[in-house]
Amino acid sequence: MDLSLLTRSSEFEWRIEPRGKMRVPGVLFASEPLVRAMDHKVYEQVTNVATLPGIRIASLAMPDAHWGYGFTVGGVAAFDPDEGIVSAGGVGFDISCGVRCLRTRLARDEVIARQKELADTLFRAIPAGVGSRGRIRLGHDEMDRMLRGGARWAVEKGYGQPGDLERVEEGGRMPDARPESVSDRAKARMRDEVGTLGSGNHYLEVQEVAEIHDAAAAEAFGLGRGDVLISIHCGSRGLGHQIGTEALREMLDAGRRHGIELPDRELACAPVRSLEGERYLGAMRAAINVALANRQVLTHLAREAVGSVLPQSDLTLLYDVSHNTCKLERHVVEGKEQDVYVHRKGATRAWGPGHPGLPGRLRAVGQPVLIGGSMGTSSYVLAGTESGMRASFGSACHGAGRAMSRTQASKRWNGRQVVEELEKRGILIRSPSLRGVAEEAPDAYKDVGEVVLATEQAGLARRVARLLPMITVKG
Repeated sequence: MDLSLLTRSSEFEWRIEPRGKMRVPGVLFASEPLVRAMDHKVYEQVTNVATLPGIRIASLAMPDAHWGYGFTVGGVAAFDPDEGIVSAGGVGFDISCGVRCLRTRLARDEVIARQKELADTLFRAIPAGVGSRGRIRLGHDEMDRMLRGGARWAVEKGYGQPGDLERVEEGGRMPDARPESVSDRAKARMRDEVGTLGSGNHYLEVQEVAEIHDAAAAEAFGLGRGDVLISIHCGSRGLGHQIGTEALREMLDAGRRHGIELPDRELACAPVRSLEGERYLGAMRAAINVALANRQVLTHLAREAVGSVLPQSDLTLLYDVSHNTCKLERHVVEGKEQDVYVHRKGATRAWGPGHPGLPGRLRAVGQPVLIGGSMGTSSYVLAGTESGMRASFGSACHGAGRAMSRTQASKRWNGRQVVEELEKRGILIRSPSLRGVAEEAPDAYKDVGEVVLATEQAGLARRVARLLPMITVKG
């Protein structure tokens, strides 16, 4: 990106001053090298979002920002409930894609002793890849119960423990979901996909806590150096994609009828208070519940698989948080508390200490913020901050961010070679698709350490622990 287009507010904050039809400035949180590496399309998309009706404070981009559909991936924007809009492109196609992190009560040496057996067992137990199907088949009524119930539905069905729900955003169930707003086509795509990872950058990963950055927060999170964790990264599968596809078409027509001028048709949106806006929000909330249920069922499958190999394990939930959502939240806007609809697309909610939405022991420390790396690189656990609540509506980065497209990566790397090279480093990869492995090669992503450091230095979240992969099951 051309830095001459930006005004530098601080070492890790850059402004796009309002011009033309921009209603608010754009703000990028990143180090200078990360900003320079961003495609010019990020500048255009942050600027375009700033023109939308009812936007509050600024159009934001996280340190891992890269080009997306309409909104940049790593984009955050909040809108007034009465004057503002909701945009399917501001949520993304994989609605409520997110990360769930589990503590195992295992030490590194215990896993290394059974590493291959554990990798093979997890690969057999966790359906992954394009078109993967789970063991659950849902009829019409049960589908609607899941769409309303989320992870709570899964626990009631025996897939997990009631105690899990305290550590899931929204307590495991997104309220005001409307299954009647979800098309039959979307429901059909989810009929047998509950409890599956899917493809792309989704994974289940066994990880070692390699480094502690904040001892007090790590203690509150129950993390110690050498501990083994399991992270699950996936979303609402085909149902969420179908909802997003259908909503974009409907919102293009709705926007025209409501007189909304768009600089890019990919920003298709509808007023929050419109029939189309309310219909999308109801369907999107149902998709959030699908993702929460999906990760809950995968947790159950992981418990069974790990327990069969390492019976001394005890998988307990650290936290589960999504990074493709639009939620009504209360934030300080121009000095006053106000309800706003916060779009986070490839950006993780990162509530700070004292937030009433955080449970028990976590409230004093801040929300666990789960940042996935790529195969062969570090992942991180962060904690939300008070400064992030003010600067970014309580949002942070969600991962490393792609440095090249999947097509470019598949041309540069061979999947088998990636698997073999990582195995030499002690990291076992299990995937049904070698092409998928090539597309997700570690060097196809930015340096996650640099992204996380910029996130911390911008004040959005603080580092708690660095994790290293031991086993990765990928779609």
